[in-house]
Amino acid sequence: MAPRTAAAAACMVLGLGLIGGAVTGSWIIDDDGDATTATSFSSSAGLWHNVPVDELFPPTVLGTGAGPGGADRAWTRIAVAPATGCAEGLDALLRKVLAPVGCQRLIRATYTDATQSYVTTVGLLFTKGDPAAMTALAKRFESERLDRRTDLLPLPYAAKGTAAERFGPHQRASWTISVLTDAPVVAYAVSGWADGRTVDTPQPAADAEASGATTAAAQAGLGNEAQGLADRIERRLRQNTAGSATEKPS
Repeated sequence: MAPRTAAAAACMVLGLGLIGGAVTGSWIIDDDGDATTATSFSSSAGLWHNVPVDELFPPTVLGTGAGPGGADRAWTRIAVAPATGCAEGLDALLRKVLAPVGCQRLIRATYTDATQSYVTTVGLLFTKGDPAAMTALAKRFESERLDRRTDLLPLPYAAKGTAAERFGPHQRASWTISVLTDAPVVAYAVSGWADGRTVDTPQPAADAEASGATTAAAQAGLGNEAQGLADRIERRLRQNTAGSATEKPS
């Protein structure tokens, strides 16, 4: 009887040990994941000066299925703005909304489509916010629908001598703004016609892309221009963030 009891006790101890080991293992994995996430968030803050501009804003961006009806798009970079503070690229009201996360640096580039009919400025605002601040701002944008307010549009970058030289505040036709929570970055894109025509009522990209949308911006596919380009630049940002976070010191 005693040997059987001892064996049962040993099995119980071993079982508890395995369970404990499994739980401990999951904690270790979770801790590593949290550490990786924190490192990734921290490393992304310096990408604006640590990564070549061609990595963040490639000379050519391909948008497979990004156009109206799933058509393919291609964008060519025609201008890169010098890195600035927020006053140069954002209207006062938008700066006020973004103030809780601060402004470290704003980088922008302007692209045109293959026909040079449309122009789109895409921007990456590197903030001073921590994960909690970025999450709070993202929730506010979502709950108050701030990304759809026409008084909170980003400014275009109208570079002289390019197809975008007449792309001013009154030419903004569609836009998108995304507050990231895995990086201290606010990404945006704003699109318009290259011929300088004015737009009385800009339309958010999400609405312009919707089935049945009949505005001029929607019919021209300017919502797709803004959203498609913003998505791909945001993807490039994350790729560079992942690469930066996994680099080992030499």
